Amino acid sequence: MKHLIHFSAFLFFSLGSLTAQQGEISIHEEQSKYYQNKATPLVEKISVLTGLDILLRDHMELIEGKSIALVTNQTGIDHDGVPNYKRLMAIEKVNLQVIFSPEHGLFGEAAAGQKVSYNLNEFNLPKVVSLYGKTRKPTPEMLDGIQLIIYDIQDIGSRFYTYITTLGLIMEAAGEQNIPVLVLDRPNPIRGDIIAGPLLDMNYKTFVGYYPIPIRYGGTIGDMAKNIIANKWISSNPALTVIATKGWKNNVWFDETDLKWVNPSPNIPDLETALVYPGMCLIEGTNVSEGRGTPHPFKWVGAPWIHGRKLSQELNKLELPGVVFVPVSFTPVSLPGKAIRPKHEGQECNGVEIRITNRNIYKSVETGVHMLFIIYKYYSEQLIFREKHLNRLWGKNDLLNSIISGGEAQDFIKKI
Repeated sequence: MKHLIHFSAFLFFSLGSLTAQQGEISIHEEQSKYYQNKATPLVEKISVLTGLDILLRDHMELIEGKSIALVTNQTGIDHDGVPNYKRLMAIEKVNLQVIFSPEHGLFGEAAAGQKVSYNLNEFNLPKVVSLYGKTRKPTPEMLDGIQLIIYDIQDIGSRFYTYITTLGLIMEAAGEQNIPVLVLDRPNPIRGDIIAGPLLDMNYKTFVGYYPIPIRYGGTIGDMAKNIIANKWISSNPALTVIATKGWKNNVWFDETDLKWVNPSPNIPDLETALVYPGMCLIEGTNVSEGRGTPHPFKWVGAPWIHGRKLSQELNKLELPGVVFVPVSFTPVSLPGKAIRPKHEGQECNGVEIRITNRNIYKSVETGVHMLFIIYKYYSEQLIFREKHLNRLWGKNDLLNSIISGGEAQDFIKKI
């Protein structure tokens, strides 16, 4: 499976027509100084141990002699990059009975929305069960004989990233069966001290929005687990233990640590994409390409009927903090074996590339809102809103209503 993943990544970067437009690409001086001004990570890396590292070093008594269910994916690695399930399987007094995987699968191999199942003969692993298909919450039968559930997945700090929904469903199932839950904490890669976007109106509760939290919700996955219990967001609470990270602070970016980056899903290939995602994922609620099927998902936004230079100029006139926009042309392509096709597959799209110049002042959610308002202003006849999906991503219907009523983005943002 590992070889398959690497091969797919190679194909991903070798297919399609991906050509940036030449010529005048700047509307203000900052854009021409992009590379000079771009914020860089600290020279000295901060040493960080994750909850997994701390568990295996200091708290073996919590897992020895236990029959364990592990909820994880490819991001669940120790400081040296060894998968958590390999570490647990090597411990004589630990019985790893079942592994549950979230959306995108145990190895991060599945596209967004793609269902996953496993042929156990392919892996030297215990039973592997996907929680992204017909069953998204473990049944009592699946948890039969389990004495402890461990959750260890790297999140990216955005409400509609579904790993936190899986966390709640796991906790609820555990509470119903009186099984304790152990959450192994990991850093919020886009900092844990920044909150942005509206609270989810629970009338729009779905798998991509499960709690009344902002889009960029701050804190860590461990904090989320504690909040789920404190706010009674699930019907049955389990006994919860969170093993915190050591060395990480809320104002630290992931690349300022010495931890190894692992793509948390196929369309989050790097930290900067994770930062852009909370705003640009809103483009999914339209017929505009959000860059899926290209090497730069969520950083490239466009459609066959958009004029890239015009859009970049209008966005750059806004002088949004920490970002500039450059015209780009791209042709989305499907990867071999991927059932879900990207928007405008095989068609040349024109639009913009989002370039972050200062990530500490960049406002991802607000940038996404401005993008929607501007595209509607100039392409209202071609733009189609996927109303239901946009509302559930945003968490309410006021964004769509404000756009189509002809309001101004800045006025709307002040009310968030």
